[in-house]
Amino acid sequence: MWALSGNALSNDPTDDPSAATAPGAGRRALVLVENLSVPFDRRVWQECRTLHAAGWEVHVICPRGAKRDTEPEAVIEGIRIHRYPLRAATGGPAGYLREYGAALWHTARLARKVGPVDVVHACNPPDLLFLPALWLKRRGARFVFDQHDLVPELYLSRFGRGKDLLYRAVCALERRTYRAADIVIATNESYRDVALSRGGKKPDAVFVVRSAPDTERFHPVPPEPELKHGKPHLLCYLGVMGPQDGVDYALRALAHLKDELGRTDWHAVFVGSGDAYEAMVELTRQLGLDDHVEFTGRIPDADLVRHLSTADVCLSPDPCNPLNDVSTMNKVLEYMVMGRPIVSFDLKEARVSAGDAAVYAPDDDESAFARHIVRLLDDPEERSRMGKSGQERINGPLSWRNSQRALLAAYTAAVRHRPPVATARKRRGAARHDR
Repeated sequence: MWALSGNALSNDPTDDPSAATAPGAGRRALVLVENLSVPFDRRVWQECRTLHAAGWEVHVICPRGAKRDTEPEAVIEGIRIHRYPLRAATGGPAGYLREYGAALWHTARLARKVGPVDVVHACNPPDLLFLPALWLKRRGARFVFDQHDLVPELYLSRFGRGKDLLYRAVCALERRTYRAADIVIATNESYRDVALSRGGKKPDAVFVVRSAPDTERFHPVPPEPELKHGKPHLLCYLGVMGPQDGVDYALRALAHLKDELGRTDWHAVFVGSGDAYEAMVELTRQLGLDDHVEFTGRIPDADLVRHLSTADVCLSPDPCNPLNDVSTMNKVLEYMVMGRPIVSFDLKEARVSAGDAAVYAPDDDESAFARHIVRLLDDPEERSRMGKSGQERINGPLSWRNSQRALLAAYTAAVRHRPPVATARKRRGAARHDR
């Protein structure tokens, strides 16, 4: 159901010779994002580039970034980006109400500016963007729901408050989003199963579009030993640092590595940021790891590539919880494209993604996590084998080429038998003129 007739698409969609005659020619898409700026959101940006190469006129509405993507409007590679100011939530539920209220108001304001579209493509979280999508549906658009996170599971995993009133509220919003969506895009088969069961969607309305690094732009470079700070080995973590992301598990595993296993022949770098960042820096001090662990915050892609190309082992410490077990971690895919071996906890979708490119510690066991790090540090041949396995998977079954086909198939299904909005506008105008 995910195949699209015609030539296979390359990793760089601008290289696709069939783009000029693709089914998107003459059509308009509006992509809505709330939790990241674009093009900083790599998945969304790859989707936009793929659609643009297939002939779609693509508009994006998203928040402005703090240090990048700060312009209110930009046209990048032919994609029109409309950004609004947004302050991230602080202070509990009231903070989220302020954030989401402002985001919805700005999204509606900018959507009016963009005008009629054939497809409105909303990326969660939060599960609130069905509201502007419904407004656009009444004006002829089809609604594609791109489910980046299972928000009920995110709520349970992040806040630990159980199935309380707010949990029931986010479940209700998810149901409304599924009900409004004409097409659902899932990031993996686990999310697809949820869309079919909990969401009640028909199988031919749900498409799996896996995230995958752009191997044309994101690839290894020669290692730089100076990044190891004089140590034989470099360990690397890449990603968001929120309460559910397991950075604390990684730090406690490194404390085991140092204090219980007696290994001090390593330097670790943690790349990324999030609302647990300061707490993780403080935990590093409490664990006595200041001399071994470096936090960089968010860094440019070129610097990220330098660190990953130099790393001996990469860390994926997401603990087993309702969200993580069924989610595809972008950091795992980026470790794989760089040919790095991975230590992970034993999560369902981690195994689907990494396969033999990772070793898996059981039951959130930080001591076992540390022992797996030692095993890989002491076996360079195994590290090399695992790295090659990861690259083969990323360039084969998990490649963005396959996801491009699925994305375009989803859009083809969304607009099948519908004329482009530009054509409809011309017809309405001609009818008014005839009268």
